[in-house]
Amino acid sequence: MAQKPSIPKGTRDFSPTEVAKRSYIMNTIRTQFQHYGFQPIETPSFENSSTLMGKYGEEGDRLIFKILNSGDYFSKIKDGFNDLIKTSTLENFDKVSYDLKGMTKLISGKALRYDLTVPFARYVVQHQNEIEFPFKRYQMQPVWRADRPQKGRFREFYQCDADVVGSDSLWQEVEFVQLYDAVFTALKLEGVTIKMNNRKILSGIAEVIGASDKLIDFTVALDKLDKIGKEKVIEEMLSKGISEEAIKNVDPLFTISGSFGDQLATLKKLLATSETGVEGIEEMVFINDAIESLGLESAILQLDVTLARGLNYYTGAIFEVAAPEGVQMGSVGGGGRYADLTGIFGLPNVSGVGISFGLDRIALVLEELNLFPEEAIEGTKVFFINFGDKEALYAMKAIKKLRFQGISAEIYPNMVTSGKQMKKQMTYANRREIPFVILAGTQEMQDNTFTVKDMVAGEQETVTLEALIERLK
Repeated sequence: MAQKPSIPKGTRDFSPTEVAKRSYIMNTIRTQFQHYGFQPIETPSFENSSTLMGKYGEEGDRLIFKILNSGDYFSKIKDGFNDLIKTSTLENFDKVSYDLKGMTKLISGKALRYDLTVPFARYVVQHQNEIEFPFKRYQMQPVWRADRPQKGRFREFYQCDADVVGSDSLWQEVEFVQLYDAVFTALKLEGVTIKMNNRKILSGIAEVIGASDKLIDFTVALDKLDKIGKEKVIEEMLSKGISEEAIKNVDPLFTISGSFGDQLATLKKLLATSETGVEGIEEMVFINDAIESLGLESAILQLDVTLARGLNYYTGAIFEVAAPEGVQMGSVGGGGRYADLTGIFGLPNVSGVGISFGLDRIALVLEELNLFPEEAIEGTKVFFINFGDKEALYAMKAIKKLRFQGISAEIYPNMVTSGKQMKKQMTYANRREIPFVILAGTQEMQDNTFTVKDMVAGEQETVTLEALIERLK
């Protein structure tokens, strides 16, 4: 019985049209990365488990795909496991459990990368003597997460990252806001909202309400405000041991509104007694003032004090990009400043900041809004009917010149032997939505011409190769 074909849950196949659309997005992002001076690198699909574990928080660690070691590793584990079971008793239960944990570690010493940021930090440390600081890199590769699949969320997906390490200048944050704006403007995706916050502001809030020891619990709950509402957020905070008095002191955050500057003014009053909080506000004022002076093409910059992503390694600015209003989609980009990410690999005090574009979600948004240009998904432009070997050779000489001019062209591999075969070739071209079909038979070969059929207009004419090239270009 034949095996039923299937793919793992949370993964996808991509058709030629879908690949063309994704390539359009990636090429647009890549072009802007290069305009801003970023250099490309690539890292392995999987890293040592020790490189990834403990870098994304407890929830993130659970979503890391671990890789089973193969060959002798597994046979040793199997033999060791069997021996332990044979000799296990209630008296030596603790020792058996300890030994099993040790063997489990041997099973998966590697893991699929969860994101591109931590592997990048590893790369910087490992190649620190070969790169120039500040180092501006971009990276466009797939990542994997053992998440629950849903609309816009997959277990295998691409990230398109840009980072700068070796500089703590706030001009980098300003440039990243501009870069987001440049990419989404180039994609004609106008009206995206670049949400910003600052880890120092969050730390300052926790400090002034007397909940510094509950910073993570406080910010994780606050981050859910727009999803579950004020009452549920308060319930979660109380369940995490944050006092009612502390929650009362932070009440202005639940209703904070106004422009970027207005919200900063409100926060400045709330955080007046926190040195860390004031520092975060000053950083945001600098970024906002610079952007107001430089201007944005189509994006909107917004302060969001509930934004609290990646708190395990972000230490300054935090970014998250939301799709235009009316599109039901999670964030299409995000990032932030990290003061010492490379320190975990032995290179301390190297500040960095980076952002990421969610390729898959951007594709879904462009699809929903019908923003893919026709040229982005255009495949073969010219299709030659095959009337026989002599005619095919005549066609192939023309195809060679067309391709040299950058015009995609091809010929049907099997020749016409009947009217039915002719119809089959025309149907093939029509189903592939190839706009022009070329007929080159005995008469065309004698006249050194080609008959061009416009598959959209339904018209046809006979032209020279030079005229054909001019028309198609």
